[in-house]
Amino acid sequence: MAVLSPRDRRALWVDVGRGIAIVAMVAYHFSFDLLYFGFVDWNVTSGTYWRAFAEAIASSFLFLVGVSLVYAHGTRVRWRPFLWRLLLVGGCAALVTIGTTFAMPAPIYFGILHAIFTFSVLALVFLRAPLPITLVVAAAVFAAPYIFTAPAYDTALLYPLGLGATKPFTFDYEPIFPWFSVTLLGVVAGRFIRRPEPGASGYNMAGPFLRAVAAAGRNSLIIYIAHQPVLFALFMLAIAVLGQPAPA
Repeated sequence: MAVLSPRDRRALWVDVGRGIAIVAMVAYHFSFDLLYFGFVDWNVTSGTYWRAFAEAIASSFLFLVGVSLVYAHGTRVRWRPFLWRLLLVGGCAALVTIGTTFAMPAPIYFGILHAIFTFSVLALVFLRAPLPITLVVAAAVFAAPYIFTAPAYDTALLYPLGLGATKPFTFDYEPIFPWFSVTLLGVVAGRFIRRPEPGASGYNMAGPFLRAVAAAGRNSLIIYIAHQPVLFALFMLAIAVLGQPAPA
């Protein structure tokens, strides 16, 4: 019997989806950095199409969190790998908060990594819940901030909920309401779209391009943590060599 590699046990479509999302995120952050360092005057932070692009990227990551939880654990949580992954994501989320506190005018306290950490825990109960209940909860989570907000939720302690009357000033914010609904939909999709059998993951038929995209997906956390420091260093080097760009 042939020995299966770890990749043969993975779902190619999940890795490719995550790879596309991380490439898109790098492209978005590169565009943001062009604005931040004064090279362009694009409305990256609040323009309608830019915001739609950013939200599509975040949605892709959070949807695949739900799918991956189902594929990795099914109805029985494998606690050791789950807790190790959770610790890794939580540590990286803390690094993002610390780094943006010193490098950015608005620190990121509940961005995409904080959301992945939180939603990975919250979604565990739905791995075995009836699908209609999961869908109802997803709809309620999505609708909550559109029908109910209050100044009482503007406190820092309740910041992750997303129910405050005033949206906080930050560059990355995916609170529980409404974003957890996307992960719940990923759980539903993962239970409908069965995980490929070992050896039938799709990797054996993938060409070089798909394998490269999938490799980015498998290493998306490393790329996420490393890409902004690298981009910042390159922009600072460009300014040191070429000078500060003139105001747009």
